[in-house]
Amino acid sequence: MSQYEQATLGGGCFWCMEAVFRHIAGVVTVFSGYAGGVIPNPTYQLVSTGRTGHAEVVQITFDPAALSYRALLDIFFAVHDPTTPNRQGADVGSQYRSIILYHHETQHRIAKSIIDELNAAKIWPDPIVTELIPLAQFYPAEQEHQNYFQRHPYAPYCQFMIAPKVRKVQQHFSLHFRNPP
Repeated sequence: MSQYEQATLGGGCFWCMEAVFRHIAGVVTVFSGYAGGVIPNPTYQLVSTGRTGHAEVVQITFDPAALSYRALLDIFFAVHDPTTPNRQGADVGSQYRSIILYHHETQHRIAKSIIDELNAAKIWPDPIVTELIPLAQFYPAEQEHQNYFQRHPYAPYCQFMIAPKVRKVQQHFSLHFRNPP
């Protein structure tokens, strides 16, 4: 039996990221939460002010025997715009920034390498601004933010923002795509 690993990523609204990664084979759990800031035990209301330093993130537990960290990051970079500081689409504020909070030095090296490769390939017209920092603390979001897309699939935000990201992953990463349990 393999050892599970964790990845902590922020690419805008955590509802979007959580929904995407719940569909990835090799992902064991995904939790929405907050990280990267200075306020202990933040709440959604506090993080929404943009003054806590925290970003909306997901913490992913995955089986590296079934899914590599690099593959996780390939999906991460495909489903958000890593070139827009403090925003993803209509979501604006530092809590929506692109961020990778690495758990150990190997994750740091892999993330840095991918960012360098993507910048060199000029996939986007602007350089990647994804923040790359060590994870100090992950704070789970309130229960109403967990598994949001699965619980509210027909809500307008889910239909217009989240569903297209899930479809994109299904189309472009079909080898990794599965329906969540």
